[in-house]
Amino acid sequence: MKEEKKATRESYGETLEKLGEKYKDIVVLDADLATATKTIKFAKKYPDRFFDMGIAEANMISTAAGMATTGKVPFASTFAVFAAGRSYDQIRNSICYPNLNVKICSTHAGITVGEDGATHQMLEDISMMRTLPNMTVLSPSDDIQTRMGN
Repeated sequence: MKEEKKATRESYGETLEKLGEKYKDIVVLDADLATATKTIKFAKKYPDRFFDMGIAEANMISTAAGMATTGKVPFASTFAVFAAGRSYDQIRNSICYPNLNVKICSTHAGITVGEDGATHQMLEDISMMRTLPNMTVLSPSDDIQTRMGN
């Protein structure tokens, strides 16, 4: 039986939902993009562990860092251009240097954002993040890789 192709963000949302059931310390933060990033799936199932941070990505990253210091495992989600671009200082100083367990998960990387245009396109996110200390970069190629480890 051939498996139907699925967008990586769909698999991301589904996987978060499954991980949330298995691990009670997971929290999800999103920058007002839950429908686009598919974190809405987690939000509906675990509303007490979902935080819509609004269009304030740097604040979201700082909040995720703070939550990590209390034993939570935050998954901070937004578009790649906003995760790497708007939040670079917070990622570097609040997550990487203290080596905190925060998962920064971005969707809409590259030039695939179509009608949103150049302001939402991100080509340098991987190279920016790879230079940071204590940072691991994973870039799944499809929905199957996105679900791995679930």
